[in-house]
Amino acid sequence: MLNMNAGLAVIHLVTQPPQYCLDLMRVGCARIKRPNFLKALDLDELDCDSQNMQEFISSWDSLVCDENMADGGTYRLRRFGVYSAKRAGGEVTEEAHQPHFQTKKFNTLNGGTLRHFSEIKQHIVNNQVMQAILNFGSLTFGAVAPMNDWHIEVHQFRIIAEAGGGKPTPEGIHQDGVDFALMVMIGRSNVTGGETSIYDLEGNKLSHFSLQEPLEVAIVNDRCVAHGVSPILPDNLEEEGYRDVLVVTFKRL
Repeated sequence: MLNMNAGLAVIHLVTQPPQYCLDLMRVGCARIKRPNFLKALDLDELDCDSQNMQEFISSWDSLVCDENMADGGTYRLRRFGVYSAKRAGGEVTEEAHQPHFQTKKFNTLNGGTLRHFSEIKQHIVNNQVMQAILNFGSLTFGAVAPMNDWHIEVHQFRIIAEAGGGKPTPEGIHQDGVDFALMVMIGRSNVTGGETSIYDLEGNKLSHFSLQEPLEVAIVNDRCVAHGVSPILPDNLEEEGYRDVLVVTFKRL
């Protein structure tokens, strides 16, 4: 097992929780702008030019086609990893690779079967930026729900912009069947669209926005809100377009 706490950035949770924790508890969702997320990771703009950051972002160029799409689509590339974390912001540990499963209740398109995905490359598992993001999730969600250990799943996604619309969330507006989800924008190239919408469980829209900048973030309480992302189209039909995100989910053990 890999101890993911070694060398991680430390987030100091003080008496007054960060605003995004308060929003997560009160509304069920929060958007964290890039400067605030960098601060939470104990990074600054200079760190974004570091070798670690460039290695982390460029790893999206090595994703592989998701061959589990029930709609036959080839517009989604991905890699996948599984981790665990101790309660109250405890250590994050890499777990053995395993398939991903959702019930049909939570994924009407692809649910109900074990889906096998290619592993996240080990040097990206070990990358300090990835480790810092996982630590951020453990500390943030551990502050909101401090009495639980966690099963964590990490998804690297690239959605290809197609003339008919690449689908970041092909299952539509949905819940993931977890407790919390962290969605990190990695990059957008030659695309339009891709608006995130968040709804309460009665179908009322709570928020909508487009994650635009690298390391801009949305977090949701999956138990009390649903979310989805609109299709993406290429700005220039003669060039490839894509939208890269990191999705990290936390589920109580």
